[in-house]
Amino acid sequence: MSETVIPRTTESAPAPLPTPLPTPERPAHRDANVLRWLAAYTMSMVGDSVYYMALAWAAARSGSPTQAGLVLAVGAVPRAVLMLGGGVLADRWGPRRVVIGSDAARCVVILAVAAVLLLTAPGLWLLIAVALVFGVVDALFLPAVGALPPRITTPGQLARVQGLRGLAARVANVTGGPLGGLLVAFGGSAAAFAVAGALFAVSLVLLVCVRMTPLPAHDATRAHSGPAPATPWRELTDGLRYIRRHRVLGPLTLVIALSELGFVGPLNLGLVLLARERGWGAGGMGWIVAAFGVGAAAASLLLAVRGRLPRAGLVLCLSVVAGSLAVAAVAFVPTVALATVAGLLVGLLAGLGGGLCGALTQTVTEPGYLGRVTSVTTLFTLGIAPLSYPVTGAAVGLWGTGPVFVVSAAVCAAGGALGLAFTTLRRAELPGARA
Repeated sequence: MSETVIPRTTESAPAPLPTPLPTPERPAHRDANVLRWLAAYTMSMVGDSVYYMALAWAAARSGSPTQAGLVLAVGAVPRAVLMLGGGVLADRWGPRRVVIGSDAARCVVILAVAAVLLLTAPGLWLLIAVALVFGVVDALFLPAVGALPPRITTPGQLARVQGLRGLAARVANVTGGPLGGLLVAFGGSAAAFAVAGALFAVSLVLLVCVRMTPLPAHDATRAHSGPAPATPWRELTDGLRYIRRHRVLGPLTLVIALSELGFVGPLNLGLVLLARERGWGAGGMGWIVAAFGVGAAAASLLLAVRGRLPRAGLVLCLSVVAGSLAVAAVAFVPTVALATVAGLLVGLLAGLGGGLCGALTQTVTEPGYLGRVTSVTTLFTLGIAPLSYPVTGAAVGLWGTGPVFVVSAAVCAAGGALGLAFTTLRRAELPGARA
């Protein structure tokens, strides 16, 4: 009789392997990949500043003041008209390809212009053509560069990346203009164009070395409204519907639009007219502008160091409202010193709000839509908001600086108040934020 063997159920099972601890995030400011992208972005922004200085000088030398203004303004047309299309291309082709392609185009075009200027005097037609090409390139570059950060770092580091990007922009503003002026003074427009082209070339090399995280398959599929990729127009309308229906992006886009319309006019043309009206002169205006830059840099540094702020949506909206009060104060304080303090507050609050806008946009947007979403927000900041300049100038001529600053501040405050009215935006958080 054979013996039946009954399995032992009481024998302990093998101990499960220990779960590996999650790898801690590498801070963006210590990530070599992020730093390569940051260096490329900085070189590109400095190159932009040098290019605009060279273009302005060449235009002034080649024609009348009206013609020089036309050359400088003509590049804004394709940038505004094609910006949304640039977002579609960034999502369809990938932001890395678009950014690298646009930097390569800048490099080739600007170096070619430098070579032409060495051989002959610049004609107005050449400068207009260069400005138009640059406007087209900007329409491609700006949405794509805004879509890159989520592909080079983790979601928890996006606020830190926005802070680093803000610091890079301040460095470019401080160094690019003086560098362009020195190059024009000692080498003429040809030398300035050549250096701008070289800066774009350095940026291009660095961008090629940046590693990108590929778009997940499910995000790529959800980026289109239908089962197959549609026409560019349908992709654009799909992106606009995505923004409108999103519980955070919809109100956030309205906040960005209204705050930019409120800030841009007074802080650019309005400040020039205010300094002239008060007799503060260029020196007084320079102090206010410098204070604004210091405040914005401090806000960027705060985001870069902390990496995350709790209750980001609430802080964003309150920053916009408080910044609007500081904008109004600039027009009513009696001395340059107090106006400088107000400018510092405007820069600090605007820088903080802008950085949080960028971080929240990149956090809540699905990667497959990020190029189109960035193109919409950039259209408001660099395409539509500058259209307020002639309105601001005409309004100051009719009613003076005080009422215009108050109305602009009210528009800005309306954006912040609108954001506070939306619970989803008010309660929005950045990844990893803790109270």
